[in-house]
Amino acid sequence: MTSTLSAVLAFPPADPTAMAQAMQDKLSLYTDAWDLAQDLAAGIEEILVIDTRSVEHYRAGHIPGAVSLAHREMTPERLATLDPSKVYVTYCDGIGCNGSTKGAWKLASAGFRVKELLGGLDFWRRDDHPVQTGGTRGSLSGAPAAKCGC
Repeated sequence: MTSTLSAVLAFPPADPTAMAQAMQDKLSLYTDAWDLAQDLAAGIEEILVIDTRSVEHYRAGHIPGAVSLAHREMTPERLATLDPSKVYVTYCDGIGCNGSTKGAWKLASAGFRVKELLGGLDFWRRDDHPVQTGGTRGSLSGAPAAKCGC
């Protein structure tokens, strides 16, 4: 008789309560492109998206409604101009870039509520959401919400 060891079950699943808490914690740290696009289309004003890349990269293409604030320029003086009542969503190019992580860390360290966009602009584009070019913020407000495939 051949015994097959399970790679999945080599580490037993967490207790359901612990798993639910872990997933809630994860959802409090990150958002995805579909959820963000839905909120931007709905005009949710409590959220402000921050492109943490350089101004040149922002102008080449950014999420409509996002402001340009490179993580390297997040000084205490610059952060003091932000609205503490907002929830900030940071993004950069994608999983090969940690600008959004550095930006989220700087914002959170300064006392702001923040989430990081999973996959950054790369995943945003993969989900076929529009991209704004130039120096204007643009907007998704009022745009039809895309249907999520998940």
